[in-house]
Amino acid sequence: MKIHFIAIGGSAMHNLAIALYQKGYQITGSDDTIHDPSKSRLAKYNLLPEEFGWFPRKITSDLDAIILGMHAKKDNPELLKAQELGLKIYSYPEFLYEQSKDKTRVVIGGSHGKTTITSMILHVLNYHDREVDYMVGAQLDGFETMVKLTEENEFIVLEGDEYLSSPIDRRPKFHLYKPNIALLSGIAWDHINVFPTFENYVEQFSIFTDSLTNGGIMVYNEEDEEVKRVVEESSHPIKKYPYITPKYFIDNGTTFIETEEGDLPLEIFGEHNLQNLAGAKWICQHMGIEEDEFYEAIVSFKGASKRLEKIAENNSTVIFKDFAHSPSKVNATTTAVKNQYSEREVLACLELHTYSSLNAEFLAEYKGALDDADKAVVFYSPHAVKIKQLDEVTEQQIAQAFERDDLIIYTNPQEFKEFLFNQDLENKAVLLMSSGNYGGLDFNEVKSLV
Repeated sequence: MKIHFIAIGGSAMHNLAIALYQKGYQITGSDDTIHDPSKSRLAKYNLLPEEFGWFPRKITSDLDAIILGMHAKKDNPELLKAQELGLKIYSYPEFLYEQSKDKTRVVIGGSHGKTTITSMILHVLNYHDREVDYMVGAQLDGFETMVKLTEENEFIVLEGDEYLSSPIDRRPKFHLYKPNIALLSGIAWDHINVFPTFENYVEQFSIFTDSLTNGGIMVYNEEDEEVKRVVEESSHPIKKYPYITPKYFIDNGTTFIETEEGDLPLEIFGEHNLQNLAGAKWICQHMGIEEDEFYEAIVSFKGASKRLEKIAENNSTVIFKDFAHSPSKVNATTTAVKNQYSEREVLACLELHTYSSLNAEFLAEYKGALDDADKAVVFYSPHAVKIKQLDEVTEQQIAQAFERDDLIIYTNPQEFKEFLFNQDLENKAVLLMSSGNYGGLDFNEVKSLV
C-alpha cells in the first residue's frame, strides 16, 4: 500500500509511519516543521521529507490512503487536494483500528496514568517475551518505536487518548478503537478548549465505556468517584473488574508493595503509580500473565519517559522531570515526591503551558495542587498566552488560584533559570513539572546541578 502522512512529524504520527514502513508499506509525508526525536527517527528510515511545507503535488490518485495528523488545519492544501481526488482519509486512531480489527484490542484510558499503565503492561509482556502490537505515548526502555504493527500478533495494546482524532474528525481518539478489554484510571477535567464543561468531558468516558464489544472486560479504578460512577452506571453488557491502591510501605527511600510473594521493592513510587500498577496487573492477567509472573517483571519497571523520570541524583539531592500539567497530576506527583522524600525539602516547579492551564477560568482548579511542596514555583510565558490567543493571565490571578501566600512566580525564562541554578540543593528533592521546557531550559544543564 502507498500511504501519505499529512503532519508526519507528530509523536504518534512519525512512529506510525515507521511501523507501517517496517511492515512493507510505501510511505511518504509532509510537515511544516519537524523537531527531534521525530526528525532523526524519520531520517533513519529515509522517511524525512526533503523540504518542509505543504505540497499538493505530493497528493496523487495512486495513493491508497492519507493519514491526517491533528497538527494539520482544515484548510491544509494537501488535505484539500486529497478531498478533491476523493482519496480515503484516516485519522491515526481510525487507521489503527483498521489495522487491528481481527486482533484482541486492549485500550487504556483515563485523564491521567494511561501512558504509565500502558508502559507497565508492555514492560511485563516484553520481560516474558510475549509479542504484542502496541501504540504508547512515551519512549520506553527496550522499545525502539512507540508503535508496532504486525499481521501475526493476537493482541494490540493501545493508549486511549480522549483528545480529538483529526481536524476533520472531532471524535475523541479512544471512541474509535472498540476495545475487547479496556481500563479507566481516573477522570479529571482536561482539554477545556474542546470540552468546555466537566459534564461534557465526563460524557466522553461514558461513551468509551459503552464502545466496548459486547461481553468485553472493563478494568477500573474504583477509588476514583467519577470512574466508579461512569462504569457502574453503564448498562452495557460488559464484565467489570475494579481495582484499588495495593498495600505498601516506604523504607529508607524505597517503596515496597505487599504481596503473597512477600514484600517487593519497586523502582517507582507514589500512590498514583501504585494504583497504575494494580490496574496494569489486572490487564496483564486478562492477557494470560500469572500474578507471580507480573510481580517478577514489574520490580524492574523504572517508569515511562518524562513520568517522574529521575534525571540526576547524588547522596543529598535528587531531581525529577515530570509531564504533569493538569491539576490532579500536579497534586499527585508533588504528594508522591514529598511522601517518598519526607526527610528532604521538596522544591516543586510547575510550568503552565497548555490551553487549559493558561485559561483564566480553569486556573481555580489548581487550588492546593502544590501544597505538599516546601517551596513552590510557577512559571508561565505571557508570550505563550498570546500565541494561544487566550485572555491575558496575571501573576495575581495565579497567586489567588493556588491559594499559597509564598508562591514564587516567574514569567521570564532567564530569571527562572537563574533562580533554579542559584538554589542550595543540599538535602533537596527537585521536581520540574511541565509539558514544555520553561522557555528553553536545557535539562542536560540541570543535571550538572547535582
